[in-house]
Amino acid sequence: HLDNGINVIQLETAAGAAMKDFDGAIGINVPRSRFLPVKKTSDLLLVMSNLYNMKNGSLIMSPERAFPSTPLVKLGDLHFLKVRDFLSRFDSIPDMLELDHLTVSGDVTFGRGVSLKGTVIIIANHGDRIDIPNGACLENKIVSGNLRILSH
Repeated sequence: HLDNGINVIQLETAAGAAMKDFDGAIGINVPRSRFLPVKKTSDLLLVMSNLYNMKNGSLIMSPERAFPSTPLVKLGDLHFLKVRDFLSRFDSIPDMLELDHLTVSGDVTFGRGVSLKGTVIIIANHGDRIDIPNGACLENKIVSGNLRILSH
């Protein structure tokens, strides 16, 4: 019941399962390739990247990606949990066309023009910070500890 007196029914269920609750509801069959749920910031990173292009109102995998699978992306802990914090960690979204797997944990930031290829694991231990510099290309790398490269 809303404050203005309108009765409301709130359904907390998957959209497909909720269809039975509506008279005259119809559904359409959508291929899995068009289903891109964004539930976590790791999903958001993928759809914001150059892995996808907008075509006729739909996100499609970039034809520049050599293989059709989506990279596995794991963004850890509090630094990447909320969208505002996530966005503050990237000067620009890295090039991910050749990425297979990305794991990031801890206080990590990315500069402009960063390229990630193969398997990349970046772990800043508690109290440490890792700044991936502008233009860095990380291919099959593990970065850990404390890293800051500053321009002067």
